[in-house]
Amino acid sequence: MNSKNLSILISIAVVSLFILAAGCVGKVPTVQGYSDTTTDAALGNSTGENMAKNNLSSNSNPVVIFVTTKGTFKAEIYQNKVPVTAANFLKLVNSGFYNNLTFHRYVPGFVIQGGDPSGDGTGGSNETIPLEIVPELTHVKGSLGMARTNDPNSASSQFYISLEDIHNLDGSYAVFGQVVEGMDVVLKLRQDDRMTKVSVE
Repeated sequence: MNSKNLSILISIAVVSLFILAAGCVGKVPTVQGYSDTTTDAALGNSTGENMAKNNLSSNSNPVVIFVTTKGTFKAEIYQNKVPVTAANFLKLVNSGFYNNLTFHRYVPGFVIQGGDPSGDGTGGSNETIPLEIVPELTHVKGSLGMARTNDPNSASSQFYISLEDIHNLDGSYAVFGQVVEGMDVVLKLRQDDRMTKVSVE
């Protein structure tokens, strides 16, 4: 076996370990790639988050207000960059879909995930959307992304918020927004905390 083939086999093995570590089972939408040894993200903004706000924000983009059991935060939705993903999310927001749903998954230093009407990570809305990757939209602290199954085009209603910069997810999951206010609230969220009301500002 030559070195090129050995390198490919090692890469496949590493990816497989990430999938097992993330607990991705069957058709459950999730985000892969965290380590069980990660710790809670520290309060404050990362350089990446500040860059996202300064370079990608647009006055034409809507801001969504999340009222939760831990407080309120706001996120800009990158309608100008990922129109399909943004339209899907905003349609659900405007219909009241997210009101009273829980955050069903919390991984310290990685993500807080919600948007499942079944409350256990197995559900979604009645529609799925294609994977919409934009290279300049990366996983910085406070970025919003769409959870999905192993099928790249399976994202529905479940979304996650990055609790720190996690660039190993870039190119695999669609980033569609950024927390612009209340990141301290996001970092306090835990599994079973609730979104009492989600609306467009």
